[in-house]
Amino acid sequence: MSTGLTRVHVYISGRVQGVFFRSWVAEHASRLGIHGWVRNLFDGRVEAVFEGPAGIVRQMVALCHDGPPHAHVDNIVDDRSEPPENLPSFEVKSSHH
Repeated sequence: MSTGLTRVHVYISGRVQGVFFRSWVAEHASRLGIHGWVRNLFDGRVEAVFEGPAGIVRQMVALCHDGPPHAHVDNIVDDRSEPPENLPSFEVKSSHH
């Protein structure tokens, strides 16, 4: 299995807005050395892109199933693997409408 860079695009649903989910994701992604971004969507979901070594990206997605203390994650759709873009860092983007 390749240990190269992988990129996963995820959509997280549940009680994930207004509970510091984006800042929690950014903190954990930065700690793990993952690059990408996270933002709120108008429909109440959170969208995120994670780039990094495959095992670390899988670990980040697994962490998102729990989320911060006041969040309640119902579902994560993480079947969108994409070509890595070699993003320079991890950022919290403004909401996407």
